[in-house]
Amino acid sequence: MKKILILFLFGLWLNTVSAQKASDITGTWWNDEKTSKIEVVEEDGVFSGTIVYLIPEKYENGQPPKDDENPDPALRNRSVVGLQILSSLKYDASEQEWQGGRIYDPKSGKTYDCFGWFKDDPNTLFLKGYVVGIKWLGKSTEWTRTSLN
Repeated sequence: MKKILILFLFGLWLNTVSAQKASDITGTWWNDEKTSKIEVVEEDGVFSGTIVYLIPEKYENGQPPKDDENPDPALRNRSVVGLQILSSLKYDASEQEWQGGRIYDPKSGKTYDCFGWFKDDPNTLFLKGYVVGIKWLGKSTEWTRTSLN
């Protein structure tokens, strides 16, 4: 009986240690191509991500590229550095994923519904953008945790 109790308590502890928290998504992430860093922050339980760094090779005439594919002509002259590309994500503890978000692709100027999750490694964030409410009809990307420097 004592061994069963010890195993049960160990199982509870292990489950607590491995459970992710909503805030695990916050921090700075390399995009899948390692060309930009995105800082994910939380405000009132809602997570958003902004491009905070772009590798110098992507600069044009010493300036970061513009959001020239944006469908709104009035926004095409803004820099992609400082551009919020991830918005409205909320953590669903029962699914252990962030849902209900939107992700903007500055290369195409398109915005998609999205959700995010971790598999085994909290330093690799998986995001999937999709259209018309069909999650399996979309594209996944992997972001890697990094530092701002």
